[in-house]
Amino acid sequence: MEKFKAFLKRKDIEISVKRYFIDALGAMAQGLFCSLLIGTIISTIGQRLNISWLIEPVAKISGVEYSVGSLASAMSGPAMACAIGYALHCPPMVLFSLITVGFSANALGGAGGPLAVLFVAIIASEIGKAVSKETKVDILVTPIVTIGVGVALSAWWAPGLGSAAMKVGNLIMWATELRPFLMGILVSVIVGVALTLPISSAAICAALGLTGLAGGAAVAGCCAQMIGFAVISFKENRWGGLVSQGLGTSMLQMGNIVKNPKIWIAPTLASAITGPMATCLFKLQMNGAPVSSGMGTCGMVGPIGVYTGWLNDVAAGTKAAITTSDWMGLLLIAIVLPAVIAPIVNIPLKKMGWVKDGDMKI
Repeated sequence: MEKFKAFLKRKDIEISVKRYFIDALGAMAQGLFCSLLIGTIISTIGQRLNISWLIEPVAKISGVEYSVGSLASAMSGPAMACAIGYALHCPPMVLFSLITVGFSANALGGAGGPLAVLFVAIIASEIGKAVSKETKVDILVTPIVTIGVGVALSAWWAPGLGSAAMKVGNLIMWATELRPFLMGILVSVIVGVALTLPISSAAICAALGLTGLAGGAAVAGCCAQMIGFAVISFKENRWGGLVSQGLGTSMLQMGNIVKNPKIWIAPTLASAITGPMATCLFKLQMNGAPVSSGMGTCGMVGPIGVYTGWLNDVAAGTKAAITTSDWMGLLLIAIVLPAVIAPIVNIPLKKMGWVKDGDMKI
């Protein structure tokens, strides 16, 4: 056993929740951002501004035409797998081999491909690391083992994992349609909290394919956390903190939350209020890329995802046009209401001494 532990340490194989469900999941979200999400944004910009070189086909593969944006989106599987491998400290030969693994897992996982990529890439990475540089023909053994294990697991697991993820996502979306008030609160609070925790709300939403009303509630919860923390901590962090939290991530407050969990009350209550308002009052739906549901105002990806969904709905004929009330609802849910509600909730918390000046200094 001691020899095995020493081997794992030498190979930097750490079997832990942090390594697999915080580091790997967070990296997977970055891979999604740099492929599917950026591809969607590029395509949307090209369509709305009529930039021909962004929307015209630049490649044709097996009869399918690809624009710049769709090429980026098509690479989401390899991007996710490589990002996971990077988070797991894979050596180069393993990291490069994960390109094939990610493509196979994402393709075979269908709409729930991101969840399949997460599990398959983690195992393929660790096995690849285990055999890396253990033989004199490493240049053959490492990629063959990594790709072989990854593709085999993709064929075995990916369809089931993808199907299970979509069933869970569909259940959440169905429940939100059925009980928009209660589920608006639950989805908004849970996804918002996940965004601030050192895990990836974006990857969770992508894995579950969370769109529709449930996606709108998720957007509301994430925006409430980011804008809420940015505004209530303005006195401590000024404009730099406003930008880094409002357009970056509320995860910057995690260290302060550990010291004083009560600072989390105001943004979380804000999400509990804006979530059902999004589902019941404004009927806010996020029908763009599911990963956008868990991004909030990070780079304004959440609102951009909602806007992209509007464009998709208009193109499909399920929505007549983008109205002024649509824009007003999005603006209120994503920015205005969190910026108003969180400070109001925080006032009595400060009066009671639960939150003090300097508690949110980053």
